[in-house]
Amino acid sequence: MTTTAPGSTRPVSPWASGLALFAGTMMIIIGAFHAIMGLTALFNDEFYLLVPNYTFKLDVTGWGWIHMILGVLIAIAGYAVMVGNLWARVVGIILAAGVAIANFFFIPYYPFWSILIIVLCVAVIWALSKYQGEI
Repeated sequence: MTTTAPGSTRPVSPWASGLALFAGTMMIIIGAFHAIMGLTALFNDEFYLLVPNYTFKLDVTGWGWIHMILGVLIAIAGYAVMVGNLWARVVGIILAAGVAIANFFFIPYYPFWSILIIVLCVAVIWALSKYQGEI
């Protein structure tokens, strides 16, 4: 039974709880992927395709640091989402948007992987914005 009176609590849908768990888990996985991408860029500059005449050209080592820092931050926020912290949902949405933007600019270097991460970040943002209760 769902009540709408002021001060009453709404029951949490199993779908919403599942989405929050999905979002937290995916944030940890995205963070691990990003950290691995960053380490790869740091240890092997020639792994990623170098694109001539790209407007947002950045050294591969720079991309490595960006990916590694964002990866660690989103993984930590993903763990906090799974624990049930409200601040983690807000930070998770912001970090997922940042990771999606970073991957948008990284598309010329590694297209398929970047697009996959963007899609996962959109799913995480949607799940975190829909969730309204405890896991």
